[in-house]
Amino acid sequence: MSDKRVCFDFEVDFSNGGGIQGQDFRLDIEGDQISDEALAAHVIADLRLLMVAEVRILNKRIIEERHKRAASAEAGESAPDAARYVDLSHTIEDGMITYKGLPAPLLCDHLSREKSRALYAPGTEFQIGRIEMVGNTGTYLDTPYHRYPDGHDLAGLALDRVSGVPAVVVRVEGAASRAIDWTSFAASDVAGRAVLVQTGWDRHWRTDQYFEDHPFLTAAAATWLRDKGALLVGIDSFNIDDVSGGERPVHSILLAAGIPIVEHLTNLAALPVDGFRFWAVPPKISEMGTFPVRAHAML
Repeated sequence: MSDKRVCFDFEVDFSNGGGIQGQDFRLDIEGDQISDEALAAHVIADLRLLMVAEVRILNKRIIEERHKRAASAEAGESAPDAARYVDLSHTIEDGMITYKGLPAPLLCDHLSREKSRALYAPGTEFQIGRIEMVGNTGTYLDTPYHRYPDGHDLAGLALDRVSGVPAVVVRVEGAASRAIDWTSFAASDVAGRAVLVQTGWDRHWRTDQYFEDHPFLTAAAATWLRDKGALLVGIDSFNIDDVSGGERPVHSILLAAGIPIVEHLTNLAALPVDGFRFWAVPPKISEMGTFPVRAHAML
């Protein structure tokens, strides 16, 4: 069954005077209906309102739209004591383009199975693969060295930022604006967590659309995440920055604070909003700031 959300307007009167209004408010629901009283309770709880005298629900309608907060049905089916792993990485394939203007990876044999048979005993064979690629290939992680010459490189990356860290998903898929501002993160507890931004842009992977008009974070969002103590920030989009100009404020702000960035994530819709751990560990390479990772989560 498709996810259902309720869309409505509301008016709140306070017992000590004044009031607030909301238009086109949306809330995840289970089933096909919800009472006005239940909606009023959600508004009061979600907005943490005090001294409420009356809540009026207006223009209520049920729509089909992916839930923003609840775990997916698939995630909820896991046994409570059984870990489930969710792969969040794109597969690196010969000739694929991750970023326009950068060369595609070249995958080939350094030693083929056929040629190895002449080197080993009968019945014994091996394949040794060779890959030529830039660091910005597939799903990859940026360290400060990617942006700053005095920033730490992949070899200097602390594992406690990228290995088994608590994480949270912020869902912005379907937003009217490409720019994701700090307000999208204000309802989430990001301190000491990897923050994974689900835009849904990964559905365009390996198409021309992937490179055009992608969602991105604003400088204010990067500043907010930095100041609130995020461990890592990831996104399932083409770039975490707006690439229409030469500036890269989100990279600059986060990497200056030692906060690694993971770009080109995928499958974030399969994760719950929180209650899971995240891995994005690259090889330990000196004097290199970016490299592919096998990003994944454990529920």
